[in-house]
Amino acid sequence: MILGGTTQARELATLLEPHHPQLRTTLSLAGRTLTPAKQAGELRVGGFGGTAGLVQWLREQAVDILVDATHPFAATMSRHALAAVQETGIPLIVLERPPWQPVAGDHWIDVPDMEAAAAALGDMPQSVFLAIGRQTLAVFQKYPQHRYIIRSIEAPNTEDVLPNALSIFARGPFQVSDERTLFKTHGITRIVAKNSGADATEAKLIAARELGIPVLMVRRPLPRNSDATTAEDAMQCILNHLASGSARGE
Repeated sequence: MILGGTTQARELATLLEPHHPQLRTTLSLAGRTLTPAKQAGELRVGGFGGTAGLVQWLREQAVDILVDATHPFAATMSRHALAAVQETGIPLIVLERPPWQPVAGDHWIDVPDMEAAAAALGDMPQSVFLAIGRQTLAVFQKYPQHRYIIRSIEAPNTEDVLPNALSIFARGPFQVSDERTLFKTHGITRIVAKNSGADATEAKLIAARELGIPVLMVRRPLPRNSDATTAEDAMQCILNHLASGSARGE
């Protein structure tokens, strides 16, 4: 089973489905996005009810290998996955893309979490581009002096709506030229981003570099020991486990 929510998870399911039909692949999504991108393989949507629920599901479905390909900021799910494989003995493969790294010309301000990012915007009113999804918007409600441009796949929950904000609904990948135009049109002076490392959304960082816009970069919450950084590497790890007979520890 693949714990998904990333492009790499979707790519891995796509690789496994046609080329290895003897493998039954289930891709599990948390369900935070109501209209997820098209996925290959069997699709499961929704939570498990903590570690105990995940353990039960793995046993009931006779899962041989668990792949954690969740978003780098899905720390709770990753902790549950690690605890579940420790209890069941099922092999765990962690698929995580590398974080972005600043290069010459970048003006990044490293912050530990979203609360710190919101506070670091300062007292002076800013025009802020929020590229953080819709789950953590509420922390910015304490800073109504800023104007917010929010880009997400879907509309935020009613209780998370920010004052003086404009919402843009779009799904990556994004182009540098479009990001540059967006930032100029709205007079963006600050960008808040999670260090997801995703190719599909890196264009905003390139545009910020070209325009000299500071980026408040939220670091990843949980360092993970990655077994693979690409879907191809993860598929090879799966095949190696199956060939060695190490799948299904119970």
